[in-house]
Amino acid sequence: MEGFSSYFETQSTSGSRWSYDSLKNFRQISPVVQNHLKQVYLTLCCALVASAVGAYLHILWNIGGFLTTLGCMGSIIWLLATPPYEEQKRVGLLMASAVFEGASIGPLIELAIDFDPSILVSSVVGCAVAFGCFSAAAMVARRREFLYLAGVLSSGLSILFWLHFASSIFGGSAALFKFELYFGLLVFVGYIVVDTQDMIEKAHYGDLDYVKHALTLFTDFIAVFVRILIIMLKNASDKEEKKKKRRE
Repeated sequence: MEGFSSYFETQSTSGSRWSYDSLKNFRQISPVVQNHLKQVYLTLCCALVASAVGAYLHILWNIGGFLTTLGCMGSIIWLLATPPYEEQKRVGLLMASAVFEGASIGPLIELAIDFDPSILVSSVVGCAVAFGCFSAAAMVARRREFLYLAGVLSSGLSILFWLHFASSIFGGSAALFKFELYFGLLVFVGYIVVDTQDMIEKAHYGDLDYVKHALTLFTDFIAVFVRILIIMLKNASDKEEKKKKRRE
């Protein structure tokens, strides 16, 4: 996420409310930016397919774990350090990081498949719908309208980090885990909106680095997907426990 740097440089320029006219705001997006968005979302789709391949490889060979997480982080760092003109190399690194990320969350996906495959399908559909809706909301909103949220979201991310750090040392209750889960989902859904609008704003000023922007949205998508999947797994598990208690 880029909320730790460039987001603080922008402020909201309007406090207006949404109206029917806001649905026509796509006309504010120039043809150049529209083409850029097409490239970004096409690259994002390819990255998500690569991530699915990584998860499948984990199911076949059980490769997901600490090493794949390091591989994902290393690929992202390498990508960001590579000059924009080396386009093919950067796209390859993005796909590699997506494969590693898919393998890293492979154990969670495998758990969902073993428990109930419909949970995985529902999580993917739910995440895709949420991502599409909030991305569209950011596009039809006035430019910079939601960028002021970046500071709030960065604070929320810091809270999540320290809560997770504290619970790993001192132990955490089920209520704290649930709070982290739902609050984290809220934070990353917010990042979908902010990152989409930030991407559009930068494209208006000539930053057409679609690989980096696709990486940002890919990170948002995976963060939301993982939390939705965990929530659905936990709810399904709780229902199973209640059924067992009733039978007893």
